[in-house]
Amino acid sequence: MASFGIIVIVPMLLIILYMSIFAQDQYGSTAGFTVRQEEGGGASEILGGLTQIVGGSGGGSDSDILYEFVQSQALVNTIQERLDIRGHYAQNWPFDWVFSIWGDASAEDMLWFWQRIVRISLDSSSGLIELRVLAYDPDMAQNIAQEIVRESQDKINQLNAQARDDAMNYAVSDLNLAFDRLKEARTALTQFRTRTQIVDPEADLQGRMGVMSALQEQLAAAQIEYGLLQGTTSPTDPRIQQAVRRIEVIREQIAAERNSFTDDSVGGAEGEEYPALIAEFESLSVDREFAEETYRAALAALDLARNNAQRQSRYLATYIEPTRAETSEYPQRWGIIAMAAFFLLVSWSIMALIYYSLRDRN
Repeated sequence: MASFGIIVIVPMLLIILYMSIFAQDQYGSTAGFTVRQEEGGGASEILGGLTQIVGGSGGGSDSDILYEFVQSQALVNTIQERLDIRGHYAQNWPFDWVFSIWGDASAEDMLWFWQRIVRISLDSSSGLIELRVLAYDPDMAQNIAQEIVRESQDKINQLNAQARDDAMNYAVSDLNLAFDRLKEARTALTQFRTRTQIVDPEADLQGRMGVMSALQEQLAAAQIEYGLLQGTTSPTDPRIQQAVRRIEVIREQIAAERNSFTDDSVGGAEGEEYPALIAEFESLSVDREFAEETYRAALAALDLARNNAQRQSRYLATYIEPTRAETSEYPQRWGIIAMAAFFLLVSWSIMALIYYSLRDRN
């Protein structure tokens, strides 16, 4: 019974005395907000999802950033400069030393105390953030909550600005790279045409094939004419000799055209054949077409990034405006007393069991 009185009764009386006389009333202000991201549509869908390329992160990660920001030293320092929270929470020191902070507290001490007066919770699945601020005055509690919401909005604006700058920089960089690639592809194609003096080897080949077809037709017509003359005239007729000469000339021209297909000198290119020229031309054409497609995609991405830069893609949605308390709910005296009584009773019971266990063993 003596140990029960010392371990349980006396501390409980002290706690009840402190909570009744020394603990000062505190008021709570509640606020809730989340980060919303503008849904893409319209032009973004037409551009094939380029919004995902130039867009920023999702609302969930932004909520995680705000959750850490609310508990950061930078926010504490900012609100300290605006509202002098150190002076407010030190006004009852050392009378209420449990729920107050000393007047010469450092920035690190204020950060430690900040986590006691600002209680924040984050729902990771939905990204909802809810916080409760405690202060000795309802207006001060509401002002601190409003400053937290305002600073959170400024932080989201900074994230927006950074995302827009990054998107524009990446889009401009990609466009410059695509332009250089397109310029190199067109230059290579121009050098090929200058070297070979052929605009399009395939078109040139088709033209020569057309000449070959025309010569074949003329040869067939000349042979038919020669056959007709042989059946109707004498061998010494000048027209027969003229027909023979015509056939020989056409055959020589056909042979010359055929030799030109395998000639080492094609157009202005020395030592190059048509198959090699066609293969090189096709490779250069594919490179140019790919560079053109890449350049068009880079232009579309730049336009989309510029459009996104003109609007705010992420914003802070406050679903609970900072409230102003009318009655004091903190500290929750009876809850603290009940919790203290429970832990003191459990501690005394454990020590009593240990004591009797050691006594019985001896």
